Amino acid sequence: METTIQALLAAHPGEAPAIGAPGRDWMSYEGLRAQSAKVAGQLHAVGVGRGDRVAIVLPNGPEMAVAFVTIAQAATTAPLNPAYREDEFAFYLEDLKAKAILLEDGYDGPALAAAQRFGLTVLRLSVPEGAPAGTFDLTAEGSAGQADDAAPAADDIALILHTSGTTSRPKIVPLLQSNVAASAENIAHSLSLTSEDRCLNVMPLFHIHGLVAAVTASLSAGASIWCAPGFDALRFFGWMTEAKPTWYTAVPTMHQAILSRAGRNADVIAATKLRFLRSSSASLPAQVMTQLNETFGAPVIEAYGMTEAAHQMCCNRMDLQKPGSVGVEAGPMVRIAHETENRLVDGTGEVAISGPNVTPGYEGNPEANEKNFFEAEGHRWFRTGDQGAFDADGYLHLTGRLKEIINRGGEKISPLEVDGVLLDHPAIVQVVTFALPHPKLGEEVAAAVVLAEGAEASEKDIRAFAAERMADFKVPRKVIILDEIPKGATGKMQRIGLAEKLGLVEAAA
Repeated sequence: METTIQALLAAHPGEAPAIGAPGRDWMSYEGLRAQSAKVAGQLHAVGVGRGDRVAIVLPNGPEMAVAFVTIAQAATTAPLNPAYREDEFAFYLEDLKAKAILLEDGYDGPALAAAQRFGLTVLRLSVPEGAPAGTFDLTAEGSAGQADDAAPAADDIALILHTSGTTSRPKIVPLLQSNVAASAENIAHSLSLTSEDRCLNVMPLFHIHGLVAAVTASLSAGASIWCAPGFDALRFFGWMTEAKPTWYTAVPTMHQAILSRAGRNADVIAATKLRFLRSSSASLPAQVMTQLNETFGAPVIEAYGMTEAAHQMCCNRMDLQKPGSVGVEAGPMVRIAHETENRLVDGTGEVAISGPNVTPGYEGNPEANEKNFFEAEGHRWFRTGDQGAFDADGYLHLTGRLKEIINRGGEKISPLEVDGVLLDHPAIVQVVTFALPHPKLGEEVAAAVVLAEGAEASEKDIRAFAAERMADFKVPRKVIILDEIPKGATGKMQRIGLAEKLGLVEAAA
């Protein structure tokens, strides 16, 4: 059944807790519904409504969670990473055709400067003193004119995120109200969530993982979410004591950092008794899954998600987890497609999905849609770019990515985007950005460069140049200066396997 974010919230008892945060009173479901109505009214009053796109640039926490959920019931949300530089904000704001931007009261950083370039309506968020978690007021600097004040329908866009493609331009992924609602319900079902459950959220809320798996899935089940101000392994167990969660969801690097501090927090772990832990956004090493399971005495549920699926595609079962597998299909249909022909196959191939949680297609990018979607056996399939195969029990095992995207602990980075920035350096004439295997993050960003004849630049200079123009997670951690970059048989510079070719890692035996 197609539904909306508003419909997900409608049925739960008003007095039940919905949103919490460190040192704050809980916002109830009744409070969340009242906040939703207030936000809709405040948006409509300044000319923002159904179909209008609101960029949200807020730090992690209850206001960010509630801003997403409430604005999505009146307009279209576009959360952006607060770590972006001004030029990155400008690119995204222009690309997604934002009408307004939501910033904290008093914020005067690069997102504001970028918004002012385009004359966007600036919405300011202020938190009344002593108010429950997630309560805020909106005031506007400037009006956006008239708004459509009808509530968004199931086929309206609720959420817009960009995904880094292997093209230099990140692709716009529009997710409908029905996509987000379907995925939230799929996740709640996979995890058997009830109103008794409480999620401790440490995931960034500009990512699909935090927005849908932690926040929206919990709300669809009438459960509660305790919103930490980001991830901090040093504070995690203190938060656990205060929040009393039944579960948390994280990327593998976070789980590893938590494990490193678990020994000295055995009393907290014993007192809290998690029902399960969830991991997604990058492959969880089997050893880490086993260690987490032993440490917390709870099942570790690895799931497989991506932005285009409004997050979840597969999930390990609550009664059977297989280390090294991303689980069984958990919402959409998941099949194996031929890697070049538009048909489904048995055995190993490209993972393809079809279902009500899947985006209708990239916005303004017919070429990407032609390449990534196909019709077969009466369904429309989306190609994930991942290679894998199912075992006899229906558990999917991923064997690698077909794309060249660098997956740095769950952050996806387009190598071509990094190439483009580095090529602006006056001393650089050639560059190829590639993935360097990393023991904790899975992959790290590295770049091989060729300098112009007679030009000079050190690795430090080049990294500093990149750091001024890109968010920190995209900046190459290693820059190798070469006389010539190795090329493949067709004369193309090849990213895949470059780390081995350059002797930066041991080639796999």
